[in-house]
Amino acid sequence: MASIPHITILGSLNMDLVAYVPHHPLPGETLTADSFATSPGGKGANQAVACAKLSRARNHHHHHDVSGGGGGATAHVSMVGCVGADGYGAQLRTNLKGYGVDVAGVVEAPHTSSPTPMETGVALIIVDKPTGENRIVLSPGANHALQPGDFVTLDRLKRAGDGGRLPDLLIMQLEIPLGTVLAALEAARREGVDVLLNPAPARKLPDEAYVGLVHLVLNETEAAILGEVEESLLEEEAGLEKVAGGFIEKGVQNVTVTLGGRGAYYMSRDGRKGLVPAEKAKVVDTTAAGDTFVGRYALDAVSKRDEAFDIEAAVKRANKAAAKTVERAGAQDSIPWRDEVE
Repeated sequence: MASIPHITILGSLNMDLVAYVPHHPLPGETLTADSFATSPGGKGANQAVACAKLSRARNHHHHHDVSGGGGGATAHVSMVGCVGADGYGAQLRTNLKGYGVDVAGVVEAPHTSSPTPMETGVALIIVDKPTGENRIVLSPGANHALQPGDFVTLDRLKRAGDGGRLPDLLIMQLEIPLGTVLAALEAARREGVDVLLNPAPARKLPDEAYVGLVHLVLNETEAAILGEVEESLLEEEAGLEKVAGGFIEKGVQNVTVTLGGRGAYYMSRDGRKGLVPAEKAKVVDTTAAGDTFVGRYALDAVSKRDEAFDIEAAVKRANKAAAKTVERAGAQDSIPWRDEVE
């Protein structure tokens, strides 16, 4: 068991309520949706599913084997997060398990003093059918019960996964409280655990968040906000180089800026950098494309622990996996299995 790497995702679990519409509604406009779907989501859970699906072949015999060995898995993937004591919470856990994610670390939000118990997080997603573009309103609910003090301790991360050992890689996003992310970054740094941070939804981070951060993966909007530049600057490779270089100066080892249809720009501390064009894809729905990218990239980041990390190869494979995702509707269902991208 100890032979395969252990990836832990600390982050959000949401139920996505998705309406597909002919155009985005204008203020005051009531639109009739073409169709509606309820599907498991949340950036944290999506990235856990991406790591799990991309680490195993679609092998129906092992579909429910979550020991980490099912379908010849290349990684043990565990999720740490919070849901409400409701139907959505139960559904999210069952769903993760079905994809081979270890859910021992997914707990129900503690009953606080408030009269209403915390509900599972919900995302209201409106997808414009002609373009596949989405607009999202997030109600975090139980995800905000992930408080730094009582919750995110290394002990918790150890218990959440593979036989009580620390993960080889900790993946986080920003759909849980920022204080929790910063506390976990600090703890990981202390214990020598590599971290992949996907700062989404974007917000400015304190400088110490970047110190010793091994992987920063973000899209161009996030890069503009965190790097404090105009987004238009990132339309040129020189601008991408400048903003990525800024993160490297602050202490990040590997920076990747995903650019949707334009591909991805990468830069690493040792001076490797470049623009990898996107794979050709017919865009149906961009939901979870970024999460797929993170999952595939993460598997590369942990696969060769003794050799140097090849950022260019990782970005190319991540691009390829993300291209598959945008060709299908939905979030977690649209993420490909390993054998679909090999």
